Parts: sequence; C-alpha cells; structure tokens
Amino acid sequence: MMIFFMPGIDTGGLFSNDPADLSTTLQLIILITIISLAPAILILMTSFTRILIVLSFVRMGLATQQTPPNQVLISLALFMTFFIMAPVFSEVNDEAVTPMLDGELSQEEAFDAASQPMKEFMAEHTREKDLSLFMGYAGMERPETLDDVPLTALIPAFAISELKTAFQIGFLIFVPFLVIDMIVASVLMSMGMMMLPPVMISLPFKILLFVLVDGWYLIVESLLISF
Repeated sequence: MMIFFMPGIDTGGLFSNDPADLSTTLQLIILITIISLAPAILILMTSFTRILIVLSFVRMGLATQQTPPNQVLISLALFMTFFIMAPVFSEVNDEAVTPMLDGELSQEEAFDAASQPMKEFMAEHTREKDLSLFMGYAGMERPETLDDVPLTALIPAFAISELKTAFQIGFLIFVPFLVIDMIVASVLMSMGMMMLPPVMISLPFKILLFVLVDGWYLIVESLLISF
C-alpha cells in the first residue's frame, strides 16, 4: 500500500496584514510569472525566430514534406540559439543572476541589469523604422540612448525585424529550388508528360544539388554570419 504525502505549504503570507509578508509574496508571484513567460522570451528576444524560419524555408524549398521533422528543426534552432546567445546569457548571469542570488541586488535591480545586455543585442538587429513604428504609436519621444527605449517597444520591433530578415534569407534560399522546378516542368511539358507531377521528378535533383554544395553547412554558416 502506497501512501502519498503532500508537502506543507505556508500560505500565511497571502493573508497576512504585515506589509513585508505581502511584498515577499508579490515578488514571488512576479518571479513565477516571469518564469512562465520564458518560452515567449526565448522566441521573441533571441535569434530563435530567424533561425527556425530559415530552416523551415529550406525544408519547403526541398519539398521533402516532414523531412527533417519539426522536432529536429526546432532542436537545431534551439541549440544554435544557445550558441549565438551564449555571450549575452553569460553577461546576464554575471551582471544580474549571480549578484541577485548572492543578495547584492534586489529583484528590480537584477531585472534592470539583465535587460541591458538583451537590449543591446536586440537593438543591434532592429531596424530603426520598426522601432519608430511602436515608439510613435505610443506617443514616445525619440530616444537619445538605449536606456530610453522601453522593452515594450523594443521587443515587438525586434520581432518584426527578425521576421523580415528571415524572409529575405528564405527568398534567396528558395530561388534555386524554384529554378529547378521550372526547368523540370518545362522539360516534362515539352515531352508531353502532362500528368506526371514535376515535383516528383525535381525532388531527387534538388536533394542532389543540396548535398553537392553542402547545403546545411552553408545555411548554418550564413545564419551565424548574419548575427
């Protein structure tokens, strides 16, 4: 017979009239909220979006359906993101996380210290036009320094800048595969083979071309250089 024990949880702070207890409880709730937003932070504040979209364009250009599968593309994009963002994450850890755990910084000070390296990374890859869109819509004045740019405007501006860059790279990747499809379709039409799907014939040629030019190496190299 198995007996399960529920760990004791002290909820007294939630109903306490002591301001110190309430403050600690609110800080804990805010911290849990930030942790729950970690996936969104990873997607919108790092290089993950650009990498995943470009890899998806490669698969669409090859027309290999679910090869490589989504799990492989997402995992590759995730580890490439960790590799690219390693200097930024290291700075966040040194300037914010470690001092906060040591009691040298409060949560508010740690958040400000952690946001600075992330702001620098995003600002470097954000178009001024995209940032002006959100700053202007919110009625904010033109910022003089990076500290004057709020995260609420910088994050969406960085996201749409990444989307545009990813689609530009994806277009350049897609063109050679499109040319192969057009050549194969023209040859089939000239031979009177109207009922044979051109994609079925062009697929081996696209895979062969991609392998011969060491496509995955070139794609990954281009992504790394773009950052």
